[in-house]
Amino acid sequence: MLGPFEAWHNGSKVALGDRQQRFVLVVLLLNAGRPVSTERLVEIVWPNQRPTTNLVPGYISKIRSVLRQGGDATIENGQTGYVLHLGSDTLDIERFSELKEAAASAQRAGDHERASDLLEEAIDRWRGDFLEDLDIDRVGGPDVVPPDESLIDVVSDLAELKLADGNHRWVRDKVRPLLRKHPENNHLAGLLMRALIADGDRVGAIQVYHDAVDELGRFGMNPPAALRELARLAHHEGMKNTLPPRAKPFTDRTEPLRAVASLAAQSAARLVWVSGPPGVGKTTFAVEAAHSMAGRFADGLFFVPLNGFTLNVEPVTPADALAVLLRDLGVPAERIPKATSERAALYQQRLAGTRTLVVLDNAASDEHVRQLLPDAPDCFAVVTSRRVSDLLDGGTQIRLAPFSAGDGAAQFRTLVDSRRLDHATPEIERIVTGCGGLPLNIRLAAAQFSRHPTWPISHLATLLEEKVPWRADADSADVSAILVSYRHLDDDQQAMFRLCGLAPGADLDVRAAAALADCTVARARVLLDGLHSVGMLEEQAPERYYLLDPLKEFARSVPPPAEQPADLSGAALDRLLDFFLVTTHAAIATAYPFASDQLPVVVRSSELERKFDDRDAALGWLAAERANLVTIIGYAAAHDRPEHTWQLAVLLWRFLYTTGRLQDWLETLSIARDITARRPDSRGFAQVLLRLSAAYWQTGHLNEALEVAAQALPKWVALGDDLGQADTLCAIAAVSADLGDPDEAIAHLQAALDKYVEIGDRRGQANALSLLGHQNYQQAEYALAAEQQQAAADLLEVIGNYQGLAHALDNLGSAQQHLGELDDAMENHQRAYSLADELGDLAVAAYAVGNMGNVHRRQGRLHAAMESHQRALKLAEPLGDPNLTTLLRLDQGDTCLARRDFTGAVRSWRAAEDLAGETGDVGKLALAQLGLARTMHEQGRHEDATAHWGRAESAFAEARMPQLSAVRKEREQLTCSCRPPSTPPLAY
Repeated sequence: MLGPFEAWHNGSKVALGDRQQRFVLVVLLLNAGRPVSTERLVEIVWPNQRPTTNLVPGYISKIRSVLRQGGDATIENGQTGYVLHLGSDTLDIERFSELKEAAASAQRAGDHERASDLLEEAIDRWRGDFLEDLDIDRVGGPDVVPPDESLIDVVSDLAELKLADGNHRWVRDKVRPLLRKHPENNHLAGLLMRALIADGDRVGAIQVYHDAVDELGRFGMNPPAALRELARLAHHEGMKNTLPPRAKPFTDRTEPLRAVASLAAQSAARLVWVSGPPGVGKTTFAVEAAHSMAGRFADGLFFVPLNGFTLNVEPVTPADALAVLLRDLGVPAERIPKATSERAALYQQRLAGTRTLVVLDNAASDEHVRQLLPDAPDCFAVVTSRRVSDLLDGGTQIRLAPFSAGDGAAQFRTLVDSRRLDHATPEIERIVTGCGGLPLNIRLAAAQFSRHPTWPISHLATLLEEKVPWRADADSADVSAILVSYRHLDDDQQAMFRLCGLAPGADLDVRAAAALADCTVARARVLLDGLHSVGMLEEQAPERYYLLDPLKEFARSVPPPAEQPADLSGAALDRLLDFFLVTTHAAIATAYPFASDQLPVVVRSSELERKFDDRDAALGWLAAERANLVTIIGYAAAHDRPEHTWQLAVLLWRFLYTTGRLQDWLETLSIARDITARRPDSRGFAQVLLRLSAAYWQTGHLNEALEVAAQALPKWVALGDDLGQADTLCAIAAVSADLGDPDEAIAHLQAALDKYVEIGDRRGQANALSLLGHQNYQQAEYALAAEQQQAAADLLEVIGNYQGLAHALDNLGSAQQHLGELDDAMENHQRAYSLADELGDLAVAAYAVGNMGNVHRRQGRLHAAMESHQRALKLAEPLGDPNLTTLLRLDQGDTCLARRDFTGAVRSWRAAEDLAGETGDVGKLALAQLGLARTMHEQGRHEDATAHWGRAESAFAEARMPQLSAVRKEREQLTCSCRPPSTPPLAY
């Protein structure tokens, strides 16, 4: 009945007769268990045309013939009418109601997983609208109440569970069609808005809100506060949720969960500190608590792993943790302050007035998290640590104890085949005791038991009770289950387990593990899968594994055989580093084939080197391994592997730049500089200095960039390397231009171009020509700039350097704009964007989209222009490139001013002013001051405008930019107080 009216038996559809017969059957079904008289049936089925003969007995007879096929439904002739009796699970509407009630019971008992399963089964009973192929008026009319409200209740209940688990798309896909049928239902509208906001579709959420407002307006009603709040979130940023998924199953810790929820509801409380021994489940508990309180913190749920006690991984510094939190709070990377104190201040500023929950996992100490704790009264933090806190102000401690015998037994039973546990309560209690009540150990014991189907439960209990010392400082209750699992591994599995624990980085893929263990990939796959099957490894992604902290510590501490080292060093480390070095070289060469002449020469080899068929595969591997590679560079430096250190750092720079990982770029090259400085005359040191200069330049450290590039140039001269010299001259030129010395920049670029021509390097020639074109563009030599950019583009297209081509085309379009060639400019910007988008180069894509906005503005399409600027800023946001963002803000300011949006213009100019001031870019600072002056002049704020006119002129003079003359002439045409009293000589 929940859809087209159908009957099925043994998998086959049953014919229900003609339309009147179906109507009679439906009336009986709607009144199942209750008598329906002949008169009532006639009145319902034939309301307007009563039949001349009594047709009811005939139809009842035919229906009985149909029902006999199933044997679980009968029609009885009662004194007051016909009564339809149904067997269990016969009618979908009845089964739907049963499932709904069972789900409600499961939710009341706190079994959310079972409730979710039951609700999904209930929803699956619906195949369409209630009796969608029948005329409801012919089976009861207004007396028939469709169960639509019940369906809405069930979908709503399940949607809440799905949202808590982070499955926003299920909610979006299930709630949207239901809301179309019931547009007046505010609760459905709210659920859909929450799902869309969580999924990043803020525009879609706002549209749902407007539709709800329109629908309510038909009844003269205003939207409820809950919808208005969601609309505010959608207009603002929407809630961001970075929590890991909930653990399944989660064994009940009702009292501590209730304590956390109670504390979070108190305005005076700002954190709960969750401590306990390794393996007690602190992280699992914190994540469960955070998910369960999601409805209270509508502005964000953030999770930050601090690695306070994670071996071979450096703890996350407060400064880095603040950077992560600020990005989660919507602060663009380039706007994150450098000083930790300033980051902390901005963090608290962003939290003010919000309801945000922050989970700080694996803290090393109180100091580790002091600056990360929210001050805002409606925000809350959950901190996990092995250590007990000194109870920071506003904080409460919860010490998680190992499971009681009952809770531990409950966890064990959820993890193994229940058929093997009949009458096994005493043995399970012994197992829980042998595991010290620690959830991790119980899980390992369960995995070991499941792996050995012939073991009686008593055998596992006995193994866990054996006291076998394995290290001097071990508490046997803490490690018994780990030890049992470890002892039942074969020698190769034990060796692989120890190596995984010693390896630098957070995880390992199968090939890296094979390199470590000096075995084939096939053998490594078998070993890792075996470790995973007994819970000794976690699988993060297909064929990528990691160890939980207690297991990592065990792997590091367990004594290896006498012939194996206790630390990762020697041949095993060399194999791992060789694998990463040669594979990184292959990935970079595949992803950026046009830059092969810039790659360091790698003489190392690895039989396990990964090959890449295409660019996407190479970039996918680099993205998956990025965090490991950054860690490995530091590990290699610390273990005196200078060649691996500097070559990996130099190989990675382009990938880190194009994906916006500027801090990783700067950090890895700084490590490489420190280790290669031991051999200051080496090629590696020169390479590192050159790439480090670019990293400093892109992150706005202009003076440091110039200093490092100037240090690199004589290194290349001494090495007799003309290509290195030319590349370094270009680096010096780029920084000199931003520091306000265009003549110096052009001189260095011309010298670089001559060297490139001399050695026949067409990539270098094109790069130098494009940079020269950019410098001439800055000097308002637009025709020359266009000529040079066109020449660069032609060269780059010939050699297949499409990333460089995208740059050159975009720069060509900018010059063409000033020459009035707007259609050609738009075509070049669009092609630049297409190339950049295909290559995944967000920086060029952002530049190109921003320049499209400039073309739109020049053509008078101001709305399209503003949309382009906003899109460009969104593209640039993850990059953290201050030069790019400054330029985009300047362009946006021009468009705001053209639209007479003075508030938006001032906001854009101020943002550009701040960024240019931080990076020391005098030219862009001058443009920001000029924009402020023009805007305030238009507003009639002539006194403020005059100050900005003066600052703009001073900055243009300092930067030696030709705009100074044009600004002076512009002011002289004014008739207000902005006009200068006299015209001093121009200075450059």
